[in-house]
Amino acid sequence: MPDTYLNRLRDVFDDDLRALVNAEKSYGDSWKRRGGVGAFMMLARKWDRLERHLANSGDKYDIIACAEADPRPEGVIDDLRDLRRYLALVEAELRARGKCPALLAKDSG
Repeated sequence: MPDTYLNRLRDVFDDDLRALVNAEKSYGDSWKRRGGVGAFMMLARKWDRLERHLANSGDKYDIIACAEADPRPEGVIDDLRDLRRYLALVEAELRARGKCPALLAKDSG
């Protein structure tokens, strides 16, 4: 099987889970301390950082090229990871509150 982005999803999600569990040890649930507005502002801050990276790149809409051009661990990839993980935290909180049902895979047959 060729190596494609789909083959890498499990690695991405496993890394996210490890990072979130580790961050919980240090920060607890501080991401939701101020409620939904605070959680939104946390997401907005990460989105703003990504927009700033893109504004300073050659093509303000090519996030892949922007990330490839910034190989620093604290660069674009860090903000992409943080945004994805914060989004996951928000959904996990909604599921924990019983306000967001899990999606079930549809039968492909």
